[in-house]
Amino acid sequence: MMEMDDFNPTPRKPKSNPMGAFLAGIIGVVVGALLVWILTPTENITPPESVLKDQGSSSKQIYADIRTDITDVVDKTAHTVVGVTNLQTVNDFWSSTETTQETGTGSGVIYKKANGKAYIVSNHHVVENAEMLEITFDDGTKTEGKLIGSDIWTDLAVIEIDDELVDAVAEFGNSDLLKRGENVIAIGNPLGLGFSGSVTVGVVSGKDRSIPIDFDRDGRVDWYADVLQTDAAINPGNSGGALINLAGELIGINSMKISQETVEGIGLAIPINLAAPIIEKLEKHGEVIRPTMGVTLIDLASIPIQQQFVLKLPKEVKEGVVINDIVPDSPADLAGVERYDVIVEMDGESITDMISLRKHLYNEKEVGESMKIKVYREGEVLELEMILEDGTTF
Repeated sequence: MMEMDDFNPTPRKPKSNPMGAFLAGIIGVVVGALLVWILTPTENITPPESVLKDQGSSSKQIYADIRTDITDVVDKTAHTVVGVTNLQTVNDFWSSTETTQETGTGSGVIYKKANGKAYIVSNHHVVENAEMLEITFDDGTKTEGKLIGSDIWTDLAVIEIDDELVDAVAEFGNSDLLKRGENVIAIGNPLGLGFSGSVTVGVVSGKDRSIPIDFDRDGRVDWYADVLQTDAAINPGNSGGALINLAGELIGINSMKISQETVEGIGLAIPINLAAPIIEKLEKHGEVIRPTMGVTLIDLASIPIQQQFVLKLPKEVKEGVVINDIVPDSPADLAGVERYDVIVEMDGESITDMISLRKHLYNEKEVGESMKIKVYREGEVLELEMILEDGTTF
């Protein structure tokens, strides 16, 4: 019996036939192509009209009308965003003459038309100290703007123009409904009017951010601005421009960015739900009338420990605001507040420093309302109540 392992014949070499191999290859390619064509689904693609008309030419130029949610929103809203130029009088050193010059540019958003006028919201820092305002529309047309009022605490301003050149206004959305990761579009004039109408796209990176602000640049924080965070590029000149959602609604007023070498993609905008009541007050009164107690204040934390013995505070009290002076016949005076009283609560809300006091007084209270405060006096806790008035001090 023959074992399979013992059967090992030497294979015979086939005869070479180059033409046959070539024809077999061609047939294989054709068959493969037919199978791909038969099995692949087809779409009914109609070439653009410009191609159909140009079938006889040797070269063809294809025009595709690309439209997305973003392009549709930009088409709808871009012409509601304008440039705002701050003009001020400056003295020429050599000729001793005065000339009006541009001192800065920013952006604004047209939000209302009424009685032959149109109204633009921008930032306080864009219009600050302006003697004239020049408004530049999306198509380059210019007109003069009139400052109705501005507010340093919220960094908002309202400008009035004639409405003859205005054909659309921005629609306010609801910034409280925004979600992290939601797409947003920033429109404005970064680096001046040379880049007018620039569009940048990003997402809502964060909500309810509190950013420290030093108004007088003395190195101490005066206020915490409540803002939205976005990674849509916001640069100098974008200030006052629009932050838009994909429904084409205005959900924020671009305000600032964090500029540090190690920081990228942190732009900030004022939520429209916070801005709307301020805009209404500026439009109506030219200012935001805020309540006052009629006192001057010092943060407890800023008083040297050696001097705090005068206040006779319990050891556990380490935060609060000290009354330094009282205006005669003011709400605080009429309520019985005394010098060196230490405020630790307002309406049951903890007060740790002047910023928290300002926020409660400015954001939570209105002129004419009553406010309860808890103070330490000579080591004892007292509760006082006052009726707030309007004014420019605390």
